Amino acid sequence: MKICTKFNSYENRDGIYLIHTNCADIKICFVTDEIVRVRTSFDKKMEEESYVLATTAWEDRLDELFQEERNQKEPVKPVASEQENKIIFSTESISLEMQKDPLCFKLYDSEGTLLYSDIEGNPFILDSNGRITHYSRMEEDECFYGFGEKTGVLNKNKTFMREKATDAMGYDATKMDTLYKHIPFYIRMSRESQKAIGLFYNNFYESVFNMGCEKSNYWPRYTYWQADGGDIDLFFLGGNSIKRVVDNYTLLTGRPALLPKRALGYQGSSMYYPELEKDSDEAVLSFIDTVKEEGFPIDGFHLSSGYTSYNNRRCVFTWNTTRFKDPRAYFAAMNEKGAQNVPNVKPGILLCHPWFDEFEKKNVFVKASEGNDYGVGKWWGGDGAFWDYTNPKARREWMNYLIENVINMGTNSVWNDNCEYDSLLDKDCICDFDGKGGTIGQLKPIMSTLMCKIGNDAIKEHDANARPYVVCRSGSAGIQKYAQTWCGDNYTSWTSLQYNIPIITGMGLSGQPNEGADIGGFAGPAPDEELFVRWVQNGVFQPRFSIHSASNDNTVTEPWMFRDSADLIRGAILFRYRMMPYLYSAEYEANQIGAPIMRPLIYEFQNDPNVYDESFEFMFGRDILVANVIEANAKTKKVYLPAGCKWYDWKDNFACYEGGQTIEIPVTLETIPMFIREGGIIPMAANQIMSMERDPMTSLHLTLAPGGDRSYTLYDDDGVSNDFRKGIFRKTTIHMSGTDVVKVDFSAVGEYTDFVEDIKVEMIRKDRSPFWVTVGDRKLVQFLNRKKFEKAKEGWYYSQTKKAVEVKYKNPKDSVTLTVSFEDFDLIGM
Repeated sequence: MKICTKFNSYENRDGIYLIHTNCADIKICFVTDEIVRVRTSFDKKMEEESYVLATTAWEDRLDELFQEERNQKEPVKPVASEQENKIIFSTESISLEMQKDPLCFKLYDSEGTLLYSDIEGNPFILDSNGRITHYSRMEEDECFYGFGEKTGVLNKNKTFMREKATDAMGYDATKMDTLYKHIPFYIRMSRESQKAIGLFYNNFYESVFNMGCEKSNYWPRYTYWQADGGDIDLFFLGGNSIKRVVDNYTLLTGRPALLPKRALGYQGSSMYYPELEKDSDEAVLSFIDTVKEEGFPIDGFHLSSGYTSYNNRRCVFTWNTTRFKDPRAYFAAMNEKGAQNVPNVKPGILLCHPWFDEFEKKNVFVKASEGNDYGVGKWWGGDGAFWDYTNPKARREWMNYLIENVINMGTNSVWNDNCEYDSLLDKDCICDFDGKGGTIGQLKPIMSTLMCKIGNDAIKEHDANARPYVVCRSGSAGIQKYAQTWCGDNYTSWTSLQYNIPIITGMGLSGQPNEGADIGGFAGPAPDEELFVRWVQNGVFQPRFSIHSASNDNTVTEPWMFRDSADLIRGAILFRYRMMPYLYSAEYEANQIGAPIMRPLIYEFQNDPNVYDESFEFMFGRDILVANVIEANAKTKKVYLPAGCKWYDWKDNFACYEGGQTIEIPVTLETIPMFIREGGIIPMAANQIMSMERDPMTSLHLTLAPGGDRSYTLYDDDGVSNDFRKGIFRKTTIHMSGTDVVKVDFSAVGEYTDFVEDIKVEMIRKDRSPFWVTVGDRKLVQFLNRKKFEKAKEGWYYSQTKKAVEVKYKNPKDSVTLTVSFEDFDLIGM
C-alpha cells in the first residue's frame, strides 16, 4: 500500500510542474486560467491517451483520431511562489496551493475564498488491491451535484454511488444504483460561500463516490473517489458559478452536439410494431398516418431492433424481410411522411449470428483475457461477442456495415442501444486500445461513446452535409459531443415520473443537456390515464421527447390511448411544437456553453439557499419555471418561486408573485404550472408547427416581462444540414431595457432566411397601460376595442384582463427597436 504523505522536490517543465512525493509523481498543468489538472501517478508513466478530452495542453497519441474535434492549447503558465511549507501556483482566476508536509492540495478563487481542500496527509492512496483513492474534505451540509445519470434527489450529500454502466431495465428511480452512464464528474458547492467548483476524474475504471456516508474520528469530515486502477487524473474546474463550471467542463470534454431539429420533435416508438410476425412496415406507416389523423405532430420513429430478428434472435445489420419487405421503400415512405426512422443497432453479436464467422475473420471483437479467442458474455438470446471500438480496423468495419445495411436504406439517424458491455464479466478481456492493448475494465464506458462517434462519422461519410442524429442509452464523459441520450428502460410508475426529473437535470449538470426519459414508462404495465397525462405534461419540456414502451400487459402506449384525455395530450404536444424557437435557441445555447435545457433551479439561482435541495421544479431554458403536477389526485400544487425577481403565472393572466416564497395554486388535470421570470424573453411560433424539421415559424409571438437589462439570442438555421458551420444561420439578439420607457432592440446576423412575416409582442406591465408605442421611427395606432385590434394588421392594445400590452406589426426584417412608453400622461392638464 502506498500513501502520498509528503513533498520531496519539483521540476518546472516550461509551465507544467512535476511534483515528486514519497511514493508518486504529480503533474500540475493549467489548461486555462480556470481549469487545472492535478494528475497523480504511482507508476509514474503518465501516458497521454484520452478518448474523451476535447481541449488539451499536451500531445496525445490519439490526437489523430480526434483531429477535427480536439483543440490543443498552450498551457497557461501560472505564477509560482515557494514558501517554507507550501508552493502556490496562481492564475488570474484561481490559486492552487500545495502544502508540502503533510501533503495536501487546496484551491482558492481570486478573492481568496477556499473552494476545495484534500485531506492533509493522505490525499492519494494506492491500496494492496491496486485501487486508487482520493480523499477530500467536506463541509457537513455541502452540496454535491452531477455524477452523470443517478437516481434519487439532485443533491447527493451523504450518498454512496458507483460509476459503472449497467443494463438496469425497470429500475427503481429513487434508490437503485447503477444506471446506464459512467460520468465521473461532479460539482461541489459550499452553502456558506455559495461558490462552486467542479471535479472531473479522467479515469474510466469502475469507481465509487462516497459523499459523506463514512466517518472517522481521526480525520475531519471527508468524501472520497475510488477506482479499480489507473491514475488519479483530476481536473479542477473553477469559475465559482455552476454555470461557469459546466461551461468549463464542456470546454474540456466537448461541447454538446447541435442536434437536427427533428431530434427535438415527437419521436414515436414502441417495441410492439417491429415485433409483429409480419408486415411491421405497414403497421409503422399506419401508426404515422394515425398520428396525423389524430392531429398530433411527429418528426421521427425510433425503430426497435425487431427489424434485425433472425430465427427470433437479434442479429445486427440483418433485415427480417417478413416484417420489412423492402427496407428502402419503407424508409422512403417514412421520409415522405416526415418521420425519419432512427434504427436500433447493438454492439453485441450472438454466436449464432449468420455473419459471425465473417466478423471474426475481420478481427473486430474484444478478446478473451487468455488465449486468442474472442471474449464471451451473455447477450439477447444467448452468448455473444462484443465489437471493439478501440480497434481502428473494427471501427472502419462497423462504419462500413452501418452505412451499407442501415444508413443506405434512407436515414441520417442511428439509435445505439444495449451498449453498456454489462455482461462481459471478465474485466481482463483485452481491447486493442488503438494498438497498445488494454482491458475492458479500463475502457468499458468508452465503447458506447466511440460507437456514437462512429455513427456520426458514418452519417457524414455517407452525406457530408447531413447533420447526424445519434441516440444512445449509455455513454462516458464526452458523450454529449455525439448523441442525444435517455435515462434507459424506466418503470411505469408515479415514482419514475417524479425521479426521472432529477436524473435528467443531474445529467444537465454533468454536461449532457440532451437527455430525456421514455414518456409513459418503458417497462411494466401501461400507465393509467392520469399518470399518462401528467407524464406527457412533463415530457414536453424534456430535450428528448419520445413515448416508448414495452409494456408487460400486451398494450401499446400511444398518445390517443385514453379518449377522454386525448385533447389534453394533444394540447401539450402542440404547445411543445409552438415552443420550437425557444427550444431550438436553448439547444444552440447548450451547444455553445453546455447550458442545460431542463435546468435545476440551482443553475439559475445559486444565491438562493432555498433551491439547493430542490429536485422536482426546474427551469425550461432560462426564463420559464415549470412545477409539474407529479402526484396522483392532486387538487393543489405548492410552488417555490426563487428569490431575486418577480414571477408571472403563465396560466393565470400573468398573476404576479414576489420571489422567495412558496405559493399554493389550484390544479386540475389540464394544469401545467409555469411561471415567467422577471426579465424573461420568450419567443414562440404563433403559427402551429406540426413538423420541427419542415415547418418554419412564419409568425413570431414574443412574451416579455421587463425587468432590468436582459439579452436573449434567438437562433435559427435549416435544422437539417451542416450549413450552419458555413455561416448560414440567423442569430437575432433581443435586448430589453428600461422601466418607464421599455426599449426592445432587435439585431440579426447570418445568412439564413428569415421566414417570419409578422410579430406579436405581449409585454407584461401590471400597473399601467402604455402612453405610446413605436417600431423604429413609426408610431403604432392604439386600439381600445379588442375586436378592432384583432382585425387590424398592426397596432397595440392594453389587455385589462392580463395587464399586458399587446403589440403587432409586420416583420421589418432588419435591425429595429420596439419602444413602449409607460411614462405618465397628464390627461386633464394639471
